[in-house]
Amino acid sequence: MKMRLEVLLVVTAVMCAAGKPLSKAAARNKLLLISFDGFRWDYDQDVDTPNLDQLAVDGVKAKYITPPMLTMTSPSHFTTITGRWVEDHEVVHNMMFNTSTNLKLPHKLTLTKSQWWDNGVLPLWITAQNQGLKTASFYFPGGAANYSGQVVNRVMVEPFNHPNANETEWRQNIDMVMRWFSEEDFHLVTLYYGEPDNVGHTKGPDHPDRKTIIQQIDRTIGYLRKAIDQHNLADSLNVIISSDHGMTTIKKRPLVDEIILNKYLNLLKLASFEILDYGGFGILTPQPGKEQEVFDALSNAPNLTVYKKNEIPESFHLAKSERLPPIVVVGDLGFNLNSRFIVYVNKGDHGFHNGEMDMKTIFRAFGPDFRRNFLSEPFDSIHIYPLMCKLLQIEPAPHNGSLTVTEEMLQLHSGGSQRAPVSVALPLLMLLTFSAL
Repeated sequence: MKMRLEVLLVVTAVMCAAGKPLSKAAARNKLLLISFDGFRWDYDQDVDTPNLDQLAVDGVKAKYITPPMLTMTSPSHFTTITGRWVEDHEVVHNMMFNTSTNLKLPHKLTLTKSQWWDNGVLPLWITAQNQGLKTASFYFPGGAANYSGQVVNRVMVEPFNHPNANETEWRQNIDMVMRWFSEEDFHLVTLYYGEPDNVGHTKGPDHPDRKTIIQQIDRTIGYLRKAIDQHNLADSLNVIISSDHGMTTIKKRPLVDEIILNKYLNLLKLASFEILDYGGFGILTPQPGKEQEVFDALSNAPNLTVYKKNEIPESFHLAKSERLPPIVVVGDLGFNLNSRFIVYVNKGDHGFHNGEMDMKTIFRAFGPDFRRNFLSEPFDSIHIYPLMCKLLQIEPAPHNGSLTVTEEMLQLHSGGSQRAPVSVALPLLMLLTFSAL
C-alpha cells in the first residue's frame, strides 16, 4: 500500500508539471538589458577582450544581429524595447521633428518628450509593470516618456552634455543597478552606455581610440560579473548585452566627391521640410505638387538611393509610417548626405542600409535561463522583445518578433535536449503505477 501511494504521488507531480510550462513552475528570474551604443558586430575581433570572450563560453553569443531600418539610436532602441517595426512605433528618427512647424530637436532633447515616443505602442517596461513587475530605465532611450499616463517606476535621464566615456561612472552605474535588483527587488532594468558610438563618430571605427574604448567596455563587463556575484544575483539575474547599430568610415574629399543634394535640385524652391545633413539617412517633404520633380532630380544624384515613401521596400518596414515624410534618401555605405553645402564633420556614422555588414551589431547573453557555450545564428533585433518577455514570464504586448528565433538559447527551450519530454515520462510512470497496483 505504501509503495502504491508513493508511485501515485510521483505520477500526480508529473501530471501537474505537464499541465503548465516548467518556466512557470520555477521562480521568476530578473533581467538586465545593457546597450552599448554603436557597438559594431566585429569590434571585439581586433582587440583583446577576455571578458567578452568568457561570455561566449558561459552564455550565448550571436554571430551578429541586424538592426531595423532605421539604423539610428532612437528608432533601433525603441524597436528592441517594443518588438515593433519602426513604421508601427513611429519613432522614425533620432531627431524629434514637425514638418508643419519645421521643429527639429536633437536626440538628447527628445528623451523626455512624450509626444515623440507615445504613439500607442507599449514598451516592455509598461507591459511588465501592468503585470505586477517593478522596472527601471537608466539612460535608455524611451524610458523617460509618459505612455498614456503610465510611467516607468524609476528613470534616470541622460543629461544633454553627459560625458560618454567615464569608466568610474560606468562602474558606479552598475553598482546602483545591482542595488536596485538586490535591495529593492526590481525585475527589469535597462542600462544604456553612449560608447563606442561617440568615439566611432568623432574618430572613426578604424581609429586606435575605438580599440581603447572596446577594452574599457570589456573591463566594465568584467566588473559587472563581479558585482553580480557580490550581490548574490548569479542564480537569479539574466543579462542581455546588445546595441542599436554599427558604424562605418565616412568617405570624404579628396578621395571621393561628397554628396551635396542642392547640386541636383533647388531645395529652397522645391522642399518645405528636410533633414538631410545627418549621416546616411535623409527625409524630405516636397512643396505641393513637386514630389515627382524632387524624386526625379534626386534619382540623378550619385551614391544614394531615393524612395517615395509608399514605394519603400517592404523589408524596410517604413512605408506604413504616418510620421515619415514622402521622400526618403539613403546614402550608399560611407556616403553621408549634405543638403546645401558640406557641414559634416564626423569621421564615422550609421543610418545606412541595415543589410550592410558595417551596420550589424552584437548580442551576448548569460544567466540562469541561458545555455552555456551556445553560438546563435544571426537574427533581427526585433526578436529580442519576445525573448525578454519569456525570461520575465509575462504576456507580451502585440509585437512583430517571434520567440521561435531565440528560444533555442534557453535552458528549457521546447526542442532542447536538456529537458526530458513529459509525453514520454508520463505513460511510463502510469504503466509502473498500474503494475504496482
